[in-house]
Amino acid sequence: MLRQLRGVLPIVHTPFTEGDEIDTSALAREIDWAYRMGADGLGTGMVSEILRLTADERRELTQRIAELSGGRGAVFAAVGAESGKQALAYAQHAEQVGCDAVMAAPPLTTSLSTEAILDYFREIADGVSLPVIVQDASGYVGQAIPLAVYVQLLERYGEEKILFKPEASPIGPNLSALRNATGGRAKIYEGSGGILLVDSFRRGIAGTMPGMDLLDGIVAIWRALARGDDAAAYAIYFPICAIVALQLQAGLDGFLAIEKYLLVKRGLWGSDRRRAPVGWSLDEETAHEVDRLFVMLMQALEPRR
Repeated sequence: MLRQLRGVLPIVHTPFTEGDEIDTSALAREIDWAYRMGADGLGTGMVSEILRLTADERRELTQRIAELSGGRGAVFAAVGAESGKQALAYAQHAEQVGCDAVMAAPPLTTSLSTEAILDYFREIADGVSLPVIVQDASGYVGQAIPLAVYVQLLERYGEEKILFKPEASPIGPNLSALRNATGGRAKIYEGSGGILLVDSFRRGIAGTMPGMDLLDGIVAIWRALARGDDAAAYAIYFPICAIVALQLQAGLDGFLAIEKYLLVKRGLWGSDRRRAPVGWSLDEETAHEVDRLFVMLMQALEPRR
């Protein structure tokens, strides 16, 4: 039976050895830590560096996280690719190794019509029995998905089959537009790293998909919002916002550099190696500011541990 995607569902970061291979020991530590921190499940996405992995590595990562999760939560796999055939192959593999859902962004290198985007997602949805998360990753890469695509997919397949992760700016108004256009039927997830979590929660999201680096804080915010404790939520939210603001200034590479830096700082990994080439690396002054903000976050979390 498939596990439901709800709550806090972090995106797994891919650790690499000095030989530039996937570090399975570090990956296992990361996943165990995520569940100890209260994750409701986990999956792969843009900050898993899927665009920099080989096809074999993508399949290996999907299989590893399904195995290492060990039934502790829902598992989803990013399967987006430059053709429907590629995406479907990744999706079918994810189903074979025990994932509970797949997530697909549209092709990134081609400007597509509404009908072409629909065809791409139909090919994936028709080819697997798993739910499909329709991801608009245009806040980082690719083009925005028209609202009409979301509505038509939901009407054709229903709310248990088609889920949504809209990340086009402005995220909050776009979440509300999708919610309203579907009469509240759409199950929506956000992936702002935490900086827009409070606003998104109030707009009725089903879950959040942050990176791993600030997971304990994200879980604490989610639980505080769920019980209506705004004071606790905001005390943790503000240092997270400041850290994510530093990540945002350098786009996807900014997220990767700081998120991996913090995973090393937490003692989960021995290396913050990223798959080359990269467009930005963490400078000393930014690192010092991240350190100061991380201390503030730990202080905010301490009374709630």
